[in-house]
Amino acid sequence: MASSAVHPQRIAFLGTGKIGEALLSGLLRAGKRPAEVLVTARRPERAAELADRYGVTACTNAEAAKLADTLILAVKPQDMGALMEELGPHLVPGRLVISAAAGIPTRWFEARLPAGTAVVRVMPNTPVLVDEGMSVISAGSHATEEHLRRAEEIFASVGKALRLPEAQQDAATALSGSGPAYFYYLVEAMTDAGILLGLPRQVAHDLIVQSAIGASVMLRDSGEHPVKLREAVTSPAGTTIAAIRELENHGVRAALLGALEAARDRSRELASGGK
Repeated sequence: MASSAVHPQRIAFLGTGKIGEALLSGLLRAGKRPAEVLVTARRPERAAELADRYGVTACTNAEAAKLADTLILAVKPQDMGALMEELGPHLVPGRLVISAAAGIPTRWFEARLPAGTAVVRVMPNTPVLVDEGMSVISAGSHATEEHLRRAEEIFASVGKALRLPEAQQDAATALSGSGPAYFYYLVEAMTDAGILLGLPRQVAHDLIVQSAIGASVMLRDSGEHPVKLREAVTSPAGTTIAAIRELENHGVRAALLGALEAARDRSRELASGGK
């Protein structure tokens, strides 16, 4: 009589840098057994360090292609071509390939991997490092519901995962992939303003960061539109409306729209092979 035991899903992280390690550690915290996880890295000593730290198995890219059910490609976009040449001859049919490289469409991978390989494209952002990431997931032409669900489980371990059509990936990259940098830029500018107003740098920083955290939690948990939350702080003829008027006078809203369009367009350039 055949055994009814389900074969455990083995996951391999290829090119395990900061983002790859964040995904790896999040997956283990979510309950994945270290014995079911493989890691590779450009430098053998890096792979050995990860194996020692997390109890996972270090291996080569070729070994990962043969052994893992799901391969997460976390190398830099410019290194992806060489990785495909290394993986292609060894990839076992039926494997799921997840790319976390910005700007590379699923069709690019499908053309370089065995016919029918399921590919899922994911755009995570850097807050995955603190389990507050936003990851956008898109299916390639051979990816099924089961493949998408598997990708969601992995990336939900370090934040939130959202499915979008691949045609919207460039917009998502501009909004959430690059998004943390816009907030850091704003905090930097507000800190300088606090210093100009006479506050010590650390005091200005602490005031702004905690305000940002509180505002973010209210946006997430209140269910209110951001306009209503802003209006709740904006008293008639008060300090906040005076500041908002200056932001509008300087075209901050228009500048943000232009910035996000520029980021989207650059993502499109990268996807088409631009430098």
